[in-house]
Amino acid sequence: MVAKLDRPSRSLLDFAGFVERSRKHGWSLIALDLGVDTSTPSGEMMASVIATFAQFERRLIGQRTKDALAVKRAQGVVLGRPREIPESTIARIRELHDAGLGLAAVAKALNGEGVQTPRNGKWHHGVVGRVLPWELRS
Repeated sequence: MVAKLDRPSRSLLDFAGFVERSRKHGWSLIALDLGVDTSTPSGEMMASVIATFAQFERRLIGQRTKDALAVKRAQGVVLGRPREIPESTIARIRELHDAGLGLAAVAKALNGEGVQTPRNGKWHHGVVGRVLPWELRS
């Protein structure tokens, strides 16, 4: 039982598999919003039609979002969360790494130097690794 038929999935393929599994295991899907019961042939057909429109709606939302983000980028808007690590800290991480230190050693050096993390915690190899581009990691 679901409140809305588009909640189990907005993918027609996933939904069809879901309905097929329910049939094989002897249970049915009932959507409270539309009164659709997949235990009947007409209910199964109605559920499939609604699932098709749910997938269509999902694809439209995705396309609108993609188009809106492209417009914002074209306008020069910087998207995403702002960088939290100062450039001076990034430079220090690169300097230590270029000197031959691995990620854990860089983290240990930063902690020893008292360099602040973005959230005032301790440096560890995972945070250092996210700062360095893939091609610089050892």
